[in-house]
Amino acid sequence: MYILVVYVPADYLDQVKRAVFAAGAGMLGDYGECSWETEGVGQFRSLEGSSPFIGSQGELSKVPEIRLEITVREGYERAVLQSMRKAHPYEEPAYHLYKGLTINDLQM
Repeated sequence: MYILVVYVPADYLDQVKRAVFAAGAGMLGDYGECSWETEGVGQFRSLEGSSPFIGSQGELSKVPEIRLEITVREGYERAVLQSMRKAHPYEEPAYHLYKGLTINDLQM
């Protein structure tokens, strides 16, 4: 299992969640559409050659964002990441995909 962490402008949260859930993310045992959300502020400066969705090139931008964490089953990583990138409004979404451990991985 993997954990996808992606930072999403608050107004686009539901759009991104729908996309990754449709691609198979959010499954945990007998439960679907599982996620965790925390509010924060993202910061970035658009450099030369960028096409910023928010702010202007060269300007420091601070945006209310949601840190979205979602489980991704093995074999679904590519489809989930493609769906996330397609639904996300940013040219370069900030995200991480971590390998998670389950009780079965620990062979207890």
